[in-house]
Amino acid sequence: MKILFQGDSITDAGRDRTDCHDMGLGYPKYASGMIEDSFPDCEFEFINLGISGNRTENLLERLESDVININPDILSVLLGINDVWHRYSPQKVNTSDEQFEHNYNSVLSGIREKTNAKIIILSPFLLDAPEVQNMRGEVDRVINIVKKLADRYADVYVPLDDIFREAVLTQPKPRFYSDDGVHPNAEGACLIGEKYLEAISPVINECLKTGKASKQSVNINKRSI
Repeated sequence: MKILFQGDSITDAGRDRTDCHDMGLGYPKYASGMIEDSFPDCEFEFINLGISGNRTENLLERLESDVININPDILSVLLGINDVWHRYSPQKVNTSDEQFEHNYNSVLSGIREKTNAKIIILSPFLLDAPEVQNMRGEVDRVINIVKKLADRYADVYVPLDDIFREAVLTQPKPRFYSDDGVHPNAEGACLIGEKYLEAISPVINECLKTGKASKQSVNINKRSI
């Protein structure tokens, strides 16, 4: 069964980009391990093609090569924070909410039209670091857009912002899951992995039941992105 992780630095997380099967240090590392432990009789191929700094525009540009041509059984997408964060960067890349929705919609509609992949959408999130709270309102708007698109296209939606908001209440410090409010540390990535396992397990069971899981391996190990 072929599972593809797509997104930005939260997915990339320092992976070896010459090896698409390297999971990096983020949530794909934890999620893939938990999935293998939970489904010991199933053979998985995990592919991580998240790229640090990516916005929805970037995934749209590489949609054919990095999603469609791979034709995963299950695709996970976690995008959105950079479409907001880059508005505050020195380059001032101002992706409007309308353009964000257009880009993301184009990505998801392309996946639905050209693959049979089950789609798992994870919401962007923002944690309680004072230095990023000026983005809170914009991130909330983007999350609402993602939720609307998930209602239309996704087989599963994982509301990470809500999950983290509840989780921090039981931890000893606000930065327990992230040092900068944007990038999860090991604890944050592990929490995403746990919630991801809960979300994907019914999808895996459905794929196994229907017998539609792919048996073809992806041969892009040596490609550098």
